[in-house]
Amino acid sequence: MARTEVLIAGAGPTGLVLALWLARQGIAVRIIDRSAAPGATSRALAVQARTLELYRQLDLTQHVIEHGHRVPAVNLWSRGRRAARVAFGSIGEELTPYPFLEIYPQDEHERLLIDRLRGLGVAVERRTELSAFTDTGDGVRARLRTPDGKEEIGEARYLAGCDGARSTVREALATGFAGGTYRHVFYVADIEGAGAALDGELHIDLDEADFLGVFPLAGAGRARLIGTVQDERAEHPESLRFEEISPRAIRHLGLTIGKVNWFSTYQVHHRVTGHFARGRVFLLGDAAHIHSPVGGQGMNTGIGDAINLAWKLAEVLAGHADESLLATYETERIGFAQRLVATTDRVFTFVTAQGKVADLLRTRLAPPLLARALSLASVREYLFRTVSQVMINYRGSPLSAGAAGEVHGGDRLPWVAGEAGDNYAPLAAITWQVHVYGRASERLREACAQQALPLQSFPWSPAHAAAGLARDALYLLRPDTYVALADGAADPGGLARYFSERALRPRAPR
Repeated sequence: MARTEVLIAGAGPTGLVLALWLARQGIAVRIIDRSAAPGATSRALAVQARTLELYRQLDLTQHVIEHGHRVPAVNLWSRGRRAARVAFGSIGEELTPYPFLEIYPQDEHERLLIDRLRGLGVAVERRTELSAFTDTGDGVRARLRTPDGKEEIGEARYLAGCDGARSTVREALATGFAGGTYRHVFYVADIEGAGAALDGELHIDLDEADFLGVFPLAGAGRARLIGTVQDERAEHPESLRFEEISPRAIRHLGLTIGKVNWFSTYQVHHRVTGHFARGRVFLLGDAAHIHSPVGGQGMNTGIGDAINLAWKLAEVLAGHADESLLATYETERIGFAQRLVATTDRVFTFVTAQGKVADLLRTRLAPPLLARALSLASVREYLFRTVSQVMINYRGSPLSAGAAGEVHGGDRLPWVAGEAGDNYAPLAAITWQVHVYGRASERLREACAQQALPLQSFPWSPAHAAAGLARDALYLLRPDTYVALADGAADPGGLARYFSERALRPRAPR
């Protein structure tokens, strides 16, 4: 009987990031997948700024940037004309080290994660399927079907269901999957060609009855097209060829298709499960929530789930936290998933709605209104914060406490760089840590030393004030880099109370 600490079902980006984060922290993991090999094609493309920030902990960020494609702007088109252009750099350059959208296809992404896992001695067990499991109260007993068709019993302290929209784990937990399926059929095509919309930027056409997104890929003239299949063509999508899709939106964007490397059709769903956790079993990524491709949020949200759960599992398994810490995974992630599905549903419904009124709104009224709204810096910044996921916070979590300046417990730490130093540089370490912007008292230094808490002290700068940080305040950061405690008085006693009240015992960084 094989035993491990965490059994992960599903080797997509969510499961692979969870395995990599845990393995980096010395946690024994086993990751299985029913497929014979990693995917060779993918629909997920976008790596958002917040994911790139978090990937510094796994030493992945630089590789993704160097091997992907940096998208500097998004363009909205209507009736064959460019209606609006939004440049990312001018909006997010003071918000994040990564003020752009990074295109890094899921198949390449998975290969990178698999390679890094292999370097830690962890291999994905292919053609291995989870057929059933039982939560025994002090562990999980899983029945596995191995590549040779035989049955194996495996044991783990915890089970993570990262097994996609048709999750076996979710079905066994009977947590439901409320939502629905859009009636539209979509196509995705990897193409090579030429034209105005193949300039390395993202282009979205809001045309009459058609939707088309042109996502640039690394390499000149390469792009991923995502669009709607219209009319009677949608009745039998399984036999559809690229040559049979409506050419109107492609023509309006001035595209000339030279080569189609691959083509597929699919339907889009919008669903969220009722619970992200039951006992010792957790649901992450598409097993917990699926939504439209609007905004490139899906893969990034699953990765966020994985990092949120990973540090909590690591603390509990290392004996530095009570199991009650694991209950905060659902508390922190389910609300965000529900809001995300609702938001992408509204946007998706608007851009794909059919009929004369919908066409009038989308092609005649919306473009000038959007252009006017996007001319406002506040609107552009809000849009960037939302899409890049830097706006995500856990203010309502039991793990979040206090406020100092404009920063509350549960917030993402504001990024500040320049003469004051890069305050995100220490966040590459997976550990609890304390930040002070200004002067750290001797009492606070002693308290941090006693609790094995790294203390990062940055000379006060006007840039810190502009970012909303308070001078000489204490900011306790969780291992996933979110603010746990913000204390304007920088009271060492408050630091001790925070850990004591939550039965947490920080461990030295690995």
